[in-house]
Amino acid sequence: MIDQMPDSPALIAAREADLQMEKCLREGTNFLIEAGAGAGKTYSLIEALKFLLDHEGPRLRRGSQKIACITYTNVATAVIGRRIDNNPLVFVETVHAFCWSLVKSFQPAVRQVISESPAWQEKIAAAGGTIDGHAVEYDLGFRRIRDNVVMISHDDVLTLAGALLPKEKFQKLVAARYPYILIDEYQDTDSEMMDAFKVNLFGREGGPQFGLFGDHWQQIYDKTCGHVEHPQLTAIGKGANFRSSTAVVGVLNRMRPELPQAVADENLVGSAVAFLTNTWVGDRREGGHWKGDLPADAAHTYLQAFKGYLEAEHGWDFAPANTKVLMLTHNVLAAEQGYSQIAGLFKYTDDFIKLQDDYMAFFGESVEPACQAYAARRYGDFYRLMGTAVPVPSRRAEKLSIASAIDGLIELRTTGTIGDVIDHIQGNAYLRLPDKVAKRERDALIWEGEGDPPDRIQIARGLREIPYREIIALLQFIEGNTPFATKHSVKGDEFENVLVVLGRGWNKYDFGTYLEWVANRGAVPANKQAAFERNRNLLYVACSRPKTRLALLFTQALSDTAVRTLKTWFGADMVEEFTP
Repeated sequence: MIDQMPDSPALIAAREADLQMEKCLREGTNFLIEAGAGAGKTYSLIEALKFLLDHEGPRLRRGSQKIACITYTNVATAVIGRRIDNNPLVFVETVHAFCWSLVKSFQPAVRQVISESPAWQEKIAAAGGTIDGHAVEYDLGFRRIRDNVVMISHDDVLTLAGALLPKEKFQKLVAARYPYILIDEYQDTDSEMMDAFKVNLFGREGGPQFGLFGDHWQQIYDKTCGHVEHPQLTAIGKGANFRSSTAVVGVLNRMRPELPQAVADENLVGSAVAFLTNTWVGDRREGGHWKGDLPADAAHTYLQAFKGYLEAEHGWDFAPANTKVLMLTHNVLAAEQGYSQIAGLFKYTDDFIKLQDDYMAFFGESVEPACQAYAARRYGDFYRLMGTAVPVPSRRAEKLSIASAIDGLIELRTTGTIGDVIDHIQGNAYLRLPDKVAKRERDALIWEGEGDPPDRIQIARGLREIPYREIIALLQFIEGNTPFATKHSVKGDEFENVLVVLGRGWNKYDFGTYLEWVANRGAVPANKQAAFERNRNLLYVACSRPKTRLALLFTQALSDTAVRTLKTWFGADMVEEFTP
Protein backbone atom coordinates (compact mmCIF):
# COMPACT_ATOMS: atom_id res chain seq x y z
CA MET A 1 0.00 0.00 0.00
CA ILE A 2 2.67 2.52 1.01
CA ASP A 3 5.07 1.64 -1.83
CA GLN A 4 2.46 2.58 -4.44
CA MET A 5 2.61 6.24 -3.37
CA PRO A 6 6.36 7.02 -3.24
CA ASP A 7 6.26 10.79 -2.75
CA SER A 8 3.02 11.33 -0.84
CA PRO A 9 2.94 13.39 2.38
CA ALA A 10 1.49 10.34 4.13
CA LEU A 11 4.45 8.20 3.09
CA ILE A 12 6.95 10.74 4.42
CA ALA A 13 5.17 10.84 7.80
CA ALA A 14 4.87 7.05 7.92
CA ARG A 15 8.55 6.52 7.16
CA GLU A 16 9.53 8.84 10.00
CA ALA A 17 7.41 6.87 12.47
CA ASP A 18 8.73 3.53 11.24
CA LEU A 19 12.33 4.74 11.54
CA GLN A 20 11.68 5.65 15.18
CA MET A 21 10.17 2.20 15.70
CA GLU A 22 13.22 0.51 14.14
CA LYS A 23 15.48 2.50 16.48
CA CYS A 24 13.52 1.19 19.48
CA LEU A 25 13.76 -2.38 18.18
CA ARG A 26 17.52 -2.08 17.77
CA GLU A 27 18.01 -0.58 21.23
CA GLY A 28 15.64 -2.92 23.08
CA THR A 29 13.30 -0.09 24.07
CA ASN A 30 9.60 -0.66 24.71
CA PHE A 31 7.49 1.47 22.36
CA LEU A 32 3.93 2.37 21.44
CA ILE A 33 2.87 3.24 17.88
CA GLU A 34 -0.13 5.59 18.10
CA ALA A 35 -1.61 5.32 14.61
CA GLY A 36 -4.81 7.17 13.78
CA ALA A 37 -7.39 5.69 11.44
CA GLY A 38 -5.93 4.79 8.04
CA ALA A 39 -2.34 5.38 9.17
CA GLY A 40 -1.05 1.92 8.29
CA LYS A 41 -0.83 0.44 11.78
CA THR A 42 -0.82 -3.13 10.50
CA TYR A 43 1.92 -2.23 8.01
CA SER A 44 4.12 -1.04 10.90
CA LEU A 45 3.36 -4.19 12.88
CA ILE A 46 4.33 -6.42 9.96
CA GLU A 47 7.50 -4.38 9.40
CA ALA A 48 8.41 -4.86 13.06
CA LEU A 49 7.91 -8.61 12.76
CA LYS A 50 10.02 -8.76 9.59
CA PHE A 51 12.79 -6.71 11.22
CA LEU A 52 12.92 -9.06 14.22
CA LEU A 53 12.86 -12.15 12.01
CA ASP A 54 15.70 -10.80 9.88
CA HIS A 55 17.87 -9.68 12.77
CA GLU A 56 16.96 -12.05 15.60
CA GLY A 57 15.64 -15.12 13.77
CA PRO A 58 18.77 -17.32 14.13
CA ARG A 59 19.08 -16.53 17.86
CA LEU A 60 15.39 -17.24 18.43
CA ARG A 61 15.69 -20.54 16.59
CA ARG A 62 18.71 -21.63 18.62
CA GLY A 63 16.96 -20.80 21.88
CA SER A 64 13.61 -22.39 20.89
CA GLN A 65 12.04 -18.98 21.42
CA LYS A 66 9.32 -17.12 19.57
CA ILE A 67 8.03 -13.62 18.98
CA ALA A 68 4.57 -13.25 20.52
CA CYS A 69 2.10 -11.24 18.45
CA ILE A 70 -1.07 -10.72 20.44
CA THR A 71 -4.23 -9.81 18.52
CA TYR A 72 -7.77 -8.91 19.53
CA THR A 73 -9.64 -11.17 17.08
CA ASN A 74 -9.14 -14.47 15.27
CA VAL A 75 -9.63 -12.61 11.98
CA ALA A 76 -6.65 -10.38 12.73
CA THR A 77 -4.65 -13.46 13.69
CA ALA A 78 -5.24 -14.98 10.25
CA VAL A 79 -4.43 -11.73 8.41
CA ILE A 80 -1.12 -11.21 10.22
CA GLY A 81 -0.18 -14.86 9.84
CA ARG A 82 -0.64 -14.70 6.08
CA ARG A 83 1.45 -11.54 5.76
CA ILE A 84 4.47 -13.18 7.39
CA ASP A 85 3.93 -16.50 5.56
CA ASN A 86 2.92 -18.11 8.86
CA ASN A 87 6.55 -18.05 10.01
CA PRO A 88 6.89 -20.62 12.85
CA LEU A 89 9.08 -18.22 14.85
CA VAL A 90 6.04 -15.99 15.42
CA PHE A 91 3.27 -17.04 17.80
CA VAL A 92 0.30 -15.08 16.41
CA GLU A 93 -2.73 -15.56 18.65
CA THR A 94 -5.42 -13.78 20.64
CA VAL A 95 -4.56 -12.60 24.14
CA HIS A 96 -6.55 -15.54 25.53
CA ALA A 97 -4.51 -18.12 23.59
CA PHE A 98 -1.29 -16.30 24.52
CA CYS A 99 -2.12 -16.33 28.23
CA TRP A 100 -3.14 -19.98 28.13
CA SER A 101 0.15 -20.91 26.43
CA LEU A 102 1.86 -19.53 29.56
CA VAL A 103 -0.35 -20.63 32.44
CA LYS A 104 -1.24 -24.18 31.34
CA SER A 105 2.08 -25.59 32.59
CA PHE A 106 1.45 -24.20 36.13
CA GLN A 107 -1.35 -26.63 36.98
CA PRO A 108 -1.07 -26.56 40.83
CA ALA A 109 -1.03 -22.75 40.91
CA VAL A 110 -3.89 -22.61 38.40
CA ARG A 111 -6.00 -24.98 40.52
CA GLN A 112 -5.34 -22.84 43.60
CA VAL A 113 -6.48 -19.63 41.86
CA ILE A 114 -9.63 -21.36 40.59
CA SER A 115 -10.37 -22.84 44.04
CA GLU A 116 -10.25 -19.36 45.59
CA SER A 117 -12.42 -17.74 42.89
CA PRO A 118 -16.00 -16.86 43.97
CA ALA A 119 -17.18 -17.56 40.42
CA TRP A 120 -16.23 -21.23 40.81
CA GLN A 121 -17.49 -22.02 44.32
CA GLU A 122 -20.88 -23.40 43.29
CA LYS A 123 -19.43 -25.68 40.60
CA ILE A 124 -16.65 -26.91 42.88
CA ALA A 125 -19.16 -27.70 45.63
CA ALA A 126 -21.31 -29.64 43.16
CA ALA A 127 -18.21 -31.59 42.07
CA GLY A 128 -17.44 -32.77 45.60
CA GLY A 129 -15.86 -29.71 47.17
CA THR A 130 -12.38 -29.97 45.67
CA ILE A 131 -10.56 -29.97 42.35
CA ASP A 132 -7.29 -31.37 43.70
CA GLY A 133 -5.77 -33.64 41.10
CA HIS A 134 -8.03 -32.35 38.34
CA ALA A 135 -6.53 -31.34 35.01
CA VAL A 136 -7.34 -27.75 34.03
CA GLU A 137 -8.06 -27.30 30.33
CA TYR A 138 -9.17 -24.46 28.07
CA ASP A 139 -11.00 -25.11 24.82
CA LEU A 140 -14.45 -23.71 24.13
CA GLY A 141 -14.58 -21.12 26.89
CA PHE A 142 -17.36 -22.69 29.00
CA ARG A 143 -16.96 -23.37 32.73
CA ARG A 144 -17.45 -27.03 33.55
CA ILE A 145 -16.14 -29.73 35.89
CA ARG A 146 -16.48 -33.24 34.58
CA ASP A 147 -14.50 -36.49 34.75
CA ASN A 148 -11.63 -34.94 36.76
CA VAL A 149 -11.25 -32.16 34.20
CA VAL A 150 -11.86 -28.46 34.89
CA MET A 151 -12.81 -26.55 31.73
CA ILE A 152 -12.23 -22.82 32.21
CA SER A 153 -13.83 -19.81 30.54
CA HIS A 154 -12.30 -17.02 28.47
CA ASP A 155 -12.41 -14.69 31.48
CA ASP A 156 -10.68 -17.28 33.65
CA VAL A 157 -7.66 -17.39 31.32
CA LEU A 158 -7.00 -13.67 31.79
CA THR A 159 -7.61 -13.89 35.54
CA LEU A 160 -5.12 -16.74 35.86
CA ALA A 161 -2.44 -14.90 33.89
CA GLY A 162 -2.98 -11.77 35.98
CA ALA A 163 -2.68 -13.79 39.19
CA LEU A 164 0.56 -15.51 38.12
CA LEU A 165 2.39 -12.55 36.57
CA PRO A 166 3.59 -11.13 39.93
CA LYS A 167 5.54 -14.38 40.49
CA GLU A 168 9.21 -14.11 39.48
CA LYS A 169 9.28 -17.68 38.19
CA PHE A 170 6.38 -16.93 35.90
CA GLN A 171 7.97 -13.70 34.66
CA LYS A 172 11.15 -15.61 33.79
CA LEU A 173 9.11 -18.13 31.83
CA VAL A 174 7.42 -15.35 29.82
CA ALA A 175 10.73 -13.67 28.99
CA ALA A 176 12.44 -16.96 28.16
CA ARG A 177 9.68 -18.17 25.88
CA TYR A 178 8.73 -14.84 24.27
CA PRO A 179 11.58 -12.27 24.40
CA TYR A 180 9.52 -9.98 22.14
CA ILE A 181 5.81 -9.28 22.66
CA LEU A 182 3.97 -7.17 20.07
CA ILE A 183 0.35 -6.23 20.80
CA ASP A 184 -1.98 -5.40 17.91
CA GLU A 185 -4.87 -2.98 18.69
CA TYR A 186 -3.39 -2.43 22.13
CA GLN A 187 -6.30 -0.22 23.20
CA ASP A 188 -8.64 -3.23 23.04
CA THR A 189 -6.59 -5.28 25.52
CA ASP A 190 -8.41 -6.22 28.72
CA SER A 191 -7.77 -3.50 31.32
CA GLU A 192 -6.62 -5.85 34.07
CA MET A 193 -4.35 -7.73 31.67
CA MET A 194 -2.67 -4.54 30.47
CA ASP A 195 -2.23 -3.40 34.08
CA ALA A 196 -0.54 -6.72 34.84
CA PHE A 197 1.83 -6.24 31.89
CA LYS A 198 2.65 -2.69 32.99
CA VAL A 199 3.29 -3.55 36.64
CA ASN A 200 5.19 -6.80 36.15
CA LEU A 201 6.83 -6.79 32.71
CA PHE A 202 7.25 -3.27 31.32
CA GLY A 203 10.83 -2.26 32.03
CA ARG A 204 11.68 -5.59 33.67
CA GLU A 205 15.42 -6.34 33.55
CA GLY A 206 15.85 -9.29 31.24
CA GLY A 207 12.76 -8.50 29.16
CA PRO A 208 10.56 -9.16 27.41
CA GLN A 209 10.58 -6.17 25.03
CA PHE A 210 7.11 -4.80 24.20
CA GLY A 211 5.79 -3.08 21.09
CA LEU A 212 2.22 -1.74 21.17
CA PHE A 213 0.32 -0.83 18.01
CA GLY A 214 -3.07 0.87 18.00
CA ASP A 215 -5.08 4.02 18.60
CA HIS A 216 -6.75 4.88 21.88
CA TRP A 217 -9.31 7.02 20.02
CA GLN A 218 -10.59 3.77 18.54
CA GLN A 219 -11.25 2.11 21.90
CA ILE A 220 -14.97 1.26 21.71
CA TYR A 221 -15.25 -1.98 23.69
CA ASP A 222 -16.08 -2.25 27.38
CA LYS A 223 -13.47 -3.21 29.97
CA THR A 224 -10.55 -2.47 27.66
CA CYS A 225 -7.49 -0.42 28.57
CA GLY A 226 -7.64 2.47 26.09
CA HIS A 227 -4.71 4.90 26.38
CA VAL A 228 -1.51 3.39 27.81
CA GLU A 229 1.29 5.39 29.42
CA HIS A 230 4.40 4.10 31.19
CA PRO A 231 7.86 5.54 31.95
CA GLN A 232 9.45 2.64 30.09
CA LEU A 233 7.30 3.10 26.99
CA THR A 234 8.38 5.38 24.10
CA ALA A 235 5.34 6.88 22.34
CA ILE A 236 5.58 7.27 18.54
CA GLY A 237 2.84 9.11 16.66
CA LYS A 238 2.20 7.97 13.10
CA GLY A 239 0.74 11.04 11.38
CA ALA A 240 -0.36 9.51 8.10
CA ASN A 241 -3.65 8.64 6.43
CA PHE A 242 -3.54 6.28 3.44
CA ARG A 243 -7.30 5.77 3.37
CA SER A 244 -9.28 8.97 3.08
CA SER A 245 -9.72 11.98 0.81
CA THR A 246 -8.45 15.42 1.76
CA ALA A 247 -11.93 16.56 2.81
CA VAL A 248 -12.37 13.63 5.20
CA VAL A 249 -8.83 13.89 6.59
CA GLY A 250 -9.41 17.61 7.15
CA VAL A 251 -12.40 16.81 9.37
CA LEU A 252 -10.43 14.16 11.28
CA ASN A 253 -7.55 16.56 11.86
CA ARG A 254 -9.86 19.23 13.23
CA MET A 255 -11.49 16.63 15.48
CA ARG A 256 -8.06 15.51 16.65
CA PRO A 257 -5.47 18.30 16.26
CA GLU A 258 -2.94 16.58 18.56
CA LEU A 259 -2.33 13.83 15.97
CA PRO A 260 -2.55 15.54 12.55
CA GLN A 261 -2.50 13.23 9.55
CA ALA A 262 -0.91 13.80 6.15
CA VAL A 263 -2.91 12.60 3.14
CA ALA A 264 -1.77 10.04 0.59
CA ASP A 265 -3.29 11.70 -2.49
CA GLU A 266 -3.70 15.47 -2.44
CA ASN A 267 -5.70 15.30 -5.68
CA LEU A 268 -8.46 13.17 -4.11
CA VAL A 269 -10.64 15.93 -2.71
CA GLY A 270 -13.83 14.02 -1.84
CA SER A 271 -16.45 15.59 0.42
CA ALA A 272 -17.49 15.77 4.07
CA VAL A 273 -20.86 17.26 5.06
CA ALA A 274 -23.17 17.32 8.08
CA PHE A 275 -26.96 17.77 7.93
CA LEU A 276 -29.42 18.63 10.69
CA THR A 277 -33.12 18.09 11.33
CA ASN A 278 -33.58 21.01 13.75
CA THR A 279 -36.26 22.66 11.58
CA TRP A 280 -38.60 19.64 11.70
CA VAL A 281 -42.00 20.72 13.05
CA GLY A 282 -43.67 18.30 15.45
CA ASP A 283 -43.32 16.65 18.83
CA ARG A 284 -39.97 15.00 19.32
CA ARG A 285 -39.54 11.94 21.47
CA GLU A 286 -39.40 12.29 25.24
CA GLY A 287 -38.05 10.25 28.11
CA GLY A 288 -34.70 8.77 29.03
CA HIS A 289 -32.25 8.14 26.27
CA TRP A 290 -34.81 8.97 23.52
CA LYS A 291 -35.21 12.63 24.45
CA GLY A 292 -34.94 15.06 21.53
CA ASP A 293 -35.03 12.51 18.72
CA LEU A 294 -37.45 12.39 15.80
CA PRO A 295 -40.35 9.95 15.99
CA ALA A 296 -39.49 6.69 14.25
CA ASP A 297 -41.69 7.33 11.21
CA ALA A 298 -40.28 10.83 10.71
CA ALA A 299 -36.72 9.54 11.10
CA HIS A 300 -37.39 6.88 8.47
CA THR A 301 -38.76 9.53 6.09
CA TYR A 302 -35.69 11.70 6.62
CA LEU A 303 -33.31 8.81 6.00
CA GLN A 304 -34.95 7.76 2.74
CA ALA A 305 -35.15 11.34 1.48
CA PHE A 306 -31.55 12.05 2.46
CA LYS A 307 -30.28 8.99 0.61
CA GLY A 308 -32.17 10.17 -2.46
CA TYR A 309 -30.67 13.63 -2.10
CA LEU A 310 -27.12 12.26 -1.88
CA GLU A 311 -27.69 10.13 -4.97
CA ALA A 312 -29.24 12.93 -7.04
CA GLU A 313 -27.16 15.90 -5.95
CA HIS A 314 -23.80 14.39 -4.93
CA GLY A 315 -23.48 11.28 -7.08
CA TRP A 316 -23.58 8.71 -4.27
CA ASP A 317 -24.05 5.06 -5.17
CA PHE A 318 -25.82 3.19 -2.37
CA ALA A 319 -24.94 -0.27 -3.67
CA PRO A 320 -23.60 -2.22 -0.64
CA ALA A 321 -20.21 -2.62 -2.33
CA ASN A 322 -19.75 1.16 -2.48
CA THR A 323 -21.54 2.66 0.50
CA LYS A 324 -22.08 1.76 4.14
CA VAL A 325 -24.82 3.27 6.30
CA LEU A 326 -23.68 3.44 9.92
CA MET A 327 -26.53 3.70 12.38
CA LEU A 328 -25.46 5.42 15.59
CA THR A 329 -29.10 5.53 16.59
CA HIS A 330 -31.72 2.95 17.38
CA ASN A 331 -34.62 5.11 16.28
CA VAL A 332 -34.39 4.22 12.60
CA LEU A 333 -32.36 1.08 12.88
CA ALA A 334 -34.85 -1.33 14.43
CA ALA A 335 -37.58 -0.48 11.95
CA GLU A 336 -35.22 -0.67 8.97
CA GLN A 337 -33.82 -4.02 10.04
CA GLY A 338 -36.99 -5.81 11.10
CA TYR A 339 -36.76 -6.11 14.89
CA SER A 340 -38.80 -3.10 15.98
CA GLN A 341 -40.98 -5.07 18.43
CA ILE A 342 -37.91 -6.35 20.26
CA ALA A 343 -36.45 -2.84 20.39
CA GLY A 344 -39.71 -1.45 21.75
CA LEU A 345 -39.90 -4.07 24.50
CA PHE A 346 -36.54 -3.44 26.17
CA LYS A 347 -35.81 -0.43 28.32
CA TYR A 348 -32.07 -0.63 27.69
CA THR A 349 -30.64 -1.16 24.22
CA ASP A 350 -27.57 -3.08 25.44
CA ASP A 351 -29.85 -5.78 26.84
CA PHE A 352 -30.74 -6.97 23.35
CA ILE A 353 -27.95 -5.58 21.14
CA LYS A 354 -25.21 -6.97 23.38
CA LEU A 355 -27.28 -10.05 24.30
CA GLN A 356 -27.15 -9.16 27.99
CA ASP A 357 -30.69 -10.36 28.67
CA ASP A 358 -30.98 -14.10 29.45
CA TYR A 359 -33.39 -14.74 26.59
CA MET A 360 -31.34 -12.84 24.03
CA ALA A 361 -28.13 -14.57 25.11
CA PHE A 362 -29.82 -17.96 24.71
CA PHE A 363 -31.10 -17.20 21.22
CA GLY A 364 -27.92 -15.47 20.04
CA GLU A 365 -25.29 -17.71 21.63
CA SER A 366 -27.06 -21.08 21.60
CA VAL A 367 -30.16 -21.51 19.42
CA GLU A 368 -29.03 -19.75 16.24
CA PRO A 369 -25.43 -21.04 16.22
CA ALA A 370 -26.79 -24.53 17.01
CA CYS A 371 -29.21 -24.45 14.09
CA GLN A 372 -26.41 -23.29 11.79
CA ALA A 373 -24.26 -26.17 13.05
CA TYR A 374 -27.05 -28.66 12.41
CA ALA A 375 -27.53 -27.37 8.87
CA ALA A 376 -23.79 -27.91 8.33
CA ARG A 377 -24.07 -31.49 9.72
CA ARG A 378 -21.97 -30.62 12.75
CA TYR A 379 -24.28 -32.53 15.06
CA GLY A 380 -21.93 -32.61 18.04
CA ASP A 381 -21.71 -28.82 17.98
CA PHE A 382 -25.51 -28.62 17.86
CA TYR A 383 -25.93 -30.50 21.14
CA ARG A 384 -23.03 -28.70 22.77
CA LEU A 385 -24.46 -25.30 21.92
CA MET A 386 -27.93 -26.31 23.07
CA GLY A 387 -26.46 -27.53 26.36
CA THR A 388 -27.71 -31.11 26.08
CA ALA A 389 -25.97 -34.46 26.18
CA VAL A 390 -25.47 -36.12 22.82
CA PRO A 391 -28.12 -38.86 22.60
CA VAL A 392 -27.19 -42.36 21.52
CA PRO A 393 -30.32 -43.59 19.72
CA SER A 394 -30.61 -47.33 19.72
CA ARG A 395 -33.59 -47.63 17.43
CA ARG A 396 -34.59 -46.07 14.17
CA ALA A 397 -37.76 -44.69 15.80
CA GLU A 398 -35.65 -42.76 18.32
CA LYS A 399 -33.45 -41.34 15.58
CA LEU A 400 -36.55 -40.13 13.79
CA SER A 401 -37.87 -38.51 16.99
CA ILE A 402 -34.64 -36.60 17.48
CA ALA A 403 -34.63 -35.42 13.87
CA SER A 404 -38.28 -34.42 14.13
CA ALA A 405 -37.62 -32.34 17.26
CA ILE A 406 -34.77 -30.46 15.61
CA ASP A 407 -36.61 -30.03 12.30
CA GLY A 408 -39.57 -28.61 14.22
CA LEU A 409 -37.29 -26.10 15.96
CA ILE A 410 -35.76 -25.00 12.67
CA GLU A 411 -39.19 -24.53 11.07
CA LEU A 412 -40.64 -22.58 14.00
CA ARG A 413 -37.80 -20.09 13.72
CA THR A 414 -39.34 -18.75 10.52
CA THR A 415 -43.04 -19.49 11.06
CA GLY A 416 -43.70 -19.14 14.78
CA THR A 417 -43.39 -16.71 17.64
CA ILE A 418 -40.64 -16.61 20.23
CA GLY A 419 -43.13 -18.26 22.58
CA ASP A 420 -43.66 -21.09 20.09
CA VAL A 421 -39.91 -21.74 19.96
CA ILE A 422 -39.60 -21.71 23.76
CA ASP A 423 -42.56 -24.08 24.18
CA HIS A 424 -41.14 -26.45 21.58
CA ILE A 425 -37.78 -26.58 23.40
CA GLN A 426 -39.39 -27.04 26.79
CA GLY A 427 -41.67 -29.80 25.54
CA ASN A 428 -38.96 -31.91 23.96
CA ALA A 429 -36.70 -34.39 25.71
CA TYR A 430 -33.81 -33.80 23.32
CA LEU A 431 -33.67 -30.02 23.76
CA ARG A 432 -33.14 -27.96 26.90
CA LEU A 433 -33.99 -24.47 28.07
CA PRO A 434 -31.28 -22.81 30.24
CA ASP A 435 -32.15 -22.69 33.92
CA LYS A 436 -32.30 -18.88 33.99
CA VAL A 437 -34.72 -18.73 31.05
CA ALA A 438 -36.84 -21.59 32.43
CA LYS A 439 -37.13 -19.77 35.77
CA ARG A 440 -38.20 -16.53 34.08
CA GLU A 441 -40.81 -18.47 32.13
CA ARG A 442 -42.21 -19.90 35.38
CA ASP A 443 -42.11 -16.53 37.12
CA ALA A 444 -43.93 -14.86 34.20
CA LEU A 445 -46.61 -17.53 34.30
CA ILE A 446 -47.36 -17.36 38.02
CA TRP A 447 -46.77 -13.66 38.80
CA GLU A 448 -49.94 -12.03 40.15
CA GLY A 449 -48.65 -9.06 42.10
CA GLU A 450 -50.32 -5.67 42.30
CA GLY A 451 -49.50 -2.88 39.84
CA ASP A 452 -47.29 -3.24 36.80
CA PRO A 453 -45.16 -6.39 36.66
CA PRO A 454 -41.39 -5.99 37.06
CA ASP A 455 -39.45 -5.38 33.83
CA ARG A 456 -38.14 -8.95 33.72
CA ILE A 457 -41.71 -10.29 33.83
CA GLN A 458 -42.94 -7.85 31.20
CA ILE A 459 -40.06 -8.78 28.90
CA ALA A 460 -40.65 -12.51 29.35
CA ARG A 461 -44.34 -12.10 28.54
CA GLY A 462 -43.82 -9.63 25.74
CA LEU A 463 -41.22 -11.73 23.93
CA ARG A 464 -43.63 -14.64 23.62
CA GLU A 465 -45.86 -12.64 21.25
CA ILE A 466 -43.10 -11.46 18.91
CA PRO A 467 -42.36 -13.40 15.69
CA TYR A 468 -39.10 -15.31 16.10
CA ARG A 469 -37.92 -13.98 12.75
CA GLU A 470 -37.20 -10.69 14.56
CA ILE A 471 -34.51 -12.58 16.51
CA ILE A 472 -32.99 -13.73 13.23
CA ALA A 473 -33.11 -10.19 11.82
CA LEU A 474 -31.52 -8.75 14.97
CA LEU A 475 -28.67 -11.26 14.92
CA GLN A 476 -28.03 -10.69 11.23
CA PHE A 477 -27.68 -7.01 12.00
CA ILE A 478 -25.38 -7.63 14.98
CA GLU A 479 -23.16 -9.88 12.87
CA GLY A 480 -22.91 -7.29 10.09
CA ASN A 481 -24.80 -9.28 7.44
CA THR A 482 -26.90 -6.31 6.33
CA PRO A 483 -26.40 -3.05 4.41
CA PHE A 484 -26.46 -1.28 7.78
CA ALA A 485 -23.95 -1.48 10.59
CA THR A 486 -23.02 -0.16 14.01
CA LYS A 487 -19.73 0.48 15.69
CA HIS A 488 -18.49 -3.08 16.27
CA SER A 489 -19.12 -4.54 12.82
CA VAL A 490 -17.13 -1.91 10.88
CA LYS A 491 -14.17 -1.16 13.14
CA GLY A 492 -11.10 -1.51 10.95
CA ASP A 493 -13.11 -1.57 7.72
CA GLU A 494 -13.18 1.05 4.99
CA PHE A 495 -15.78 1.99 2.36
CA GLU A 496 -15.93 4.31 -0.62
CA ASN A 497 -18.76 6.35 0.92
CA VAL A 498 -20.12 6.41 4.47
CA LEU A 499 -23.41 7.85 5.69
CA VAL A 500 -23.58 8.14 9.48
CA VAL A 501 -27.04 8.52 11.03
CA LEU A 502 -26.81 9.90 14.57
CA GLY A 503 -29.60 10.05 17.10
CA ARG A 504 -30.76 8.71 20.43
CA GLY A 505 -31.75 5.27 21.68
CA TRP A 506 -28.37 4.12 22.98
CA ASN A 507 -27.91 3.99 26.74
CA LYS A 508 -24.36 5.32 26.73
CA TYR A 509 -24.35 7.78 23.83
CA ASP A 510 -25.66 11.31 23.42
CA PHE A 511 -23.84 13.01 20.57
CA GLY A 512 -25.57 16.35 21.12
CA THR A 513 -24.19 16.58 24.64
CA TYR A 514 -20.78 15.38 23.44
CA LEU A 515 -20.61 18.14 20.80
CA GLU A 516 -21.46 20.69 23.49
CA TRP A 517 -18.65 19.34 25.67
CA VAL A 518 -16.22 19.73 22.76
CA ALA A 519 -17.21 23.38 22.35
CA ASN A 520 -16.65 23.93 26.07
CA ARG A 521 -13.78 21.51 26.57
CA GLY A 522 -13.02 22.61 30.09
CA ALA A 523 -16.63 22.15 31.14
CA VAL A 524 -16.74 18.34 31.01
CA PRO A 525 -17.74 17.22 34.53
CA ALA A 526 -15.14 15.02 36.20
CA ASN A 527 -17.63 12.16 36.45
CA LYS A 528 -18.45 12.43 32.73
CA GLN A 529 -14.94 12.02 31.32
CA ALA A 530 -15.56 8.37 30.48
CA ALA A 531 -18.79 9.32 28.69
CA PHE A 532 -16.96 12.04 26.79
CA GLU A 533 -14.31 9.60 25.55
CA ARG A 534 -16.91 6.94 24.73
CA ASN A 535 -18.86 9.32 22.49
CA ARG A 536 -15.68 10.78 21.00
CA ASN A 537 -14.23 7.40 20.09
CA LEU A 538 -17.39 6.05 18.48
CA LEU A 539 -17.87 9.19 16.38
CA TYR A 540 -14.21 9.15 15.35
CA VAL A 541 -14.40 5.51 14.29
CA ALA A 542 -17.51 6.22 12.21
CA CYS A 543 -16.13 9.36 10.54
CA SER A 544 -12.82 7.70 9.66
CA ARG A 545 -14.27 4.78 7.63
CA PRO A 546 -14.79 6.49 4.20
CA LYS A 547 -12.25 6.70 1.42
CA THR A 548 -13.99 9.45 -0.58
CA ARG A 549 -17.27 10.81 0.82
CA LEU A 550 -18.59 11.30 4.36
CA ALA A 551 -22.07 12.52 5.31
CA LEU A 552 -23.62 12.89 8.77
CA LEU A 553 -27.38 13.08 9.37
CA PHE A 554 -28.52 14.02 12.89
CA THR A 555 -32.06 12.91 13.73
CA GLN A 556 -31.78 14.40 17.22
CA ALA A 557 -32.14 18.13 17.77
CA LEU A 558 -28.83 19.90 18.33
CA SER A 559 -28.20 23.05 20.34
CA ASP A 560 -26.47 26.09 18.86
CA THR A 561 -23.36 25.12 20.85
CA ALA A 562 -23.32 21.63 19.37
CA VAL A 563 -23.80 23.02 15.85
CA ARG A 564 -20.87 25.36 16.43
CA THR A 565 -18.62 22.33 16.99
CA LEU A 566 -19.79 20.76 13.73
CA LYS A 567 -19.08 23.98 11.83
CA THR A 568 -15.59 24.07 13.30
CA TRP A 569 -14.92 20.54 12.10
CA PHE A 570 -16.70 20.54 8.72
CA GLY A 571 -16.71 24.24 7.83
CA ALA A 572 -19.69 26.58 8.17
CA ASP A 573 -20.83 26.01 4.58
CA MET A 574 -20.77 22.22 5.00
CA VAL A 575 -23.29 22.10 7.86
CA GLU A 576 -26.88 22.51 6.67
CA GLU A 577 -30.48 21.89 7.58
CA PHE A 578 -32.15 19.14 5.57
CA THR A 579 -35.84 19.07 4.67
CA PRO A 580 -37.36 15.98 3.00
